[in-house]
Amino acid sequence: MIADDPHLELRLASSERDLRAAQRLRYRVFVEELGGDGDMVDHPARLERDEFDTICDHLLLIDRRRDAGALEDVVGVYRLLPGDRAAHAGRFYCDSEYDLGPLRSSGRRLLELGRSCVHPDFRGGSAVFLLWSGLADYVLAQGIELLFGVASFHGTDVEALAQPLSYLHAFHLAPEDLRVRARPGHAQRMDLVPAGSVDRRAAMLTMPPLIKAYLRLGGFVGEGAWVDHAFNTTDVCLLLDTARMSTRHRDFYARRAVTVE
Repeated sequence: MIADDPHLELRLASSERDLRAAQRLRYRVFVEELGGDGDMVDHPARLERDEFDTICDHLLLIDRRRDAGALEDVVGVYRLLPGDRAAHAGRFYCDSEYDLGPLRSSGRRLLELGRSCVHPDFRGGSAVFLLWSGLADYVLAQGIELLFGVASFHGTDVEALAQPLSYLHAFHLAPEDLRVRARPGHAQRMDLVPAGSVDRRAAMLTMPPLIKAYLRLGGFVGEGAWVDHAFNTTDVCLLLDTARMSTRHRDFYARRAVTVE
C-alpha cells in the first residue's frame, strides 16, 4: 500500500533488516522514551525485541527519505499475531498478563496486536490512520473477528491513573462473554473511583491516543489492569469485536474490503 505522501510506504516486514528496523523504532519509543527494559533487549545495538518477534507479522510504515542502512526508515510499527500461529507457539504475548480463556472459547478468529508505536516526528499526523488502514486490510485478508492486545499507560503509580482506569472500568468494560481478566501477582483493580465521581474530561486528558482510538471504534477493556514494572507501564487489555463495531466503522472496513477484492 502506498500512502498519499509519495515518500511513505505501508507494508509487512519481509526481511531480517525490516525486523531490525522495527526493533530499532521500538527501542527508541519503549526503552529510550518510556524507560522500559526486558530480558532480550539489546542495548548496544539499540533493539527492543522478544521471543514473539519471529512468529509475528510486522506492519511497517516506512519513510523512504530516511536512512534504511542505519535502520532509521521505519517510522511506525504494529506487531500482529494471528490465533493459529499463537496456538502453534503455545500462547499469545498477553497470556502472561491476562486470562484469555473467554477469547479462546469463543471459537472466533483472533488477532493479537502489540508493540504499536510511531516515531515522535510523525505523531499527530496521518501515521496512525495509515497504520489502521493497513491493519484493516490485514484483518479482512485473514478473516479476523476479534482483535485484542495490551495498551499501556506510562508509569506504575496507579493512584495517578485513578481517573482514566476508573473511566474505562465504568463505561467500557467488555461484555461478560469476552471479559478477560488480569492475572494475579501484578493485577490491579481499575474501579478506584466510584462511577458517579469519575471526571470524564480529566480521564480523557490522560488517556493514551491508542486507547482513545480503540474506544472510538467501539472497543472494550478487560477486567483489571496489569502493572508491568519491567516496562514501566500500567497495562489494560483492549478488545475489538468486528461484529459489534458501529455502522460507521463497519463501513470503513467494507470500503477496505472492496480494495482488497
